[in-house]
Amino acid sequence: MSDSLTYKATNDDEGARLDKVLAGAWPDQSRSRIKALIEDGQLTLNGLPARKMSAKVREGDIFHLIVPPPEEAEPTPEDIKLDVLYEDDDLLVINKPAGMVVHPAAGNESGTLVNALLAHCGSSLSGIGGVKRPGIVHRLDKDTSGAMVVAKNDTAHRALSNLFSEDKENIDRAYLAVVWGTPRPLVGDIEGNIGRSPSNRKKMTVLKNTGKYALTHYKTLKTRDDSLASLVECRLATGRTHQIRVHMHHIGHSIVCDPVYGRNKAVLKCNHKAQAVLNEFTKQALHARTLGFLHPRTGAYISTEAPIPDDLAEVISALNLYL
Repeated sequence: MSDSLTYKATNDDEGARLDKVLAGAWPDQSRSRIKALIEDGQLTLNGLPARKMSAKVREGDIFHLIVPPPEEAEPTPEDIKLDVLYEDDDLLVINKPAGMVVHPAAGNESGTLVNALLAHCGSSLSGIGGVKRPGIVHRLDKDTSGAMVVAKNDTAHRALSNLFSEDKENIDRAYLAVVWGTPRPLVGDIEGNIGRSPSNRKKMTVLKNTGKYALTHYKTLKTRDDSLASLVECRLATGRTHQIRVHMHHIGHSIVCDPVYGRNKAVLKCNHKAQAVLNEFTKQALHARTLGFLHPRTGAYISTEAPIPDDLAEVISALNLYL
């Protein structure tokens, strides 16, 4: 059954290219996938067919996209180099680069982490996750970099899945986030149920009466004298879709360069050097730096740390937030 997506352009979208606006509106769809669907006549603009990717968007424009159901296909192994932080016979922890999709989906059938894992682990990779998600215990957004654990066998997969869903006290998941403004207080908790936005089902939001309980602990590591931006450490007590991005946006401190939840106009307050760096940084400034957990077989505590990517380090430096 086909999926139907609708988006109404906001003031922030005024004058931007159609393909850029829609990539931000529907982050689960790659830009190449959106382009292919547009060329196939699956997009309407204010009720009329739209095929020009470079068209300028106006506030109030209503886009309607028909997304055919994905075709099930068994992923194939691909020789893609992985940055392995830890590995043994039961599991491995990798440093996922920003831009890599975790598992195959429509428009991203190859080049994913799963394709790389199938080549790296071979037949030992756990099959519990299903045909398209072997070994995957948890996930990171496509444009979020950092540490991820992968199960090599079904026993490890079951134990790790239970650990991540039920035993949060024995997991340490710390993220670095560059956010606009300075959180007050500098250290605190963000609580708020997270669920699909009523106005955009591809976007998550904090909901009062529905959604799933979510808790994020945060600590401001460094801020600027002008409070323009801050470097924040966020630790997950729960694991909801887009949790850190949604929670930081909810308290008024969205993540720098976040195409879905960000306040891009804040870039205009930066100096020219910082503006140039931020304009080249096309993803959210969020990195899963630390991942620690109890080993499912030995009980030993595994602690890993993913180095900050060079492009994110450049953003941190440009905003004078380096520790």
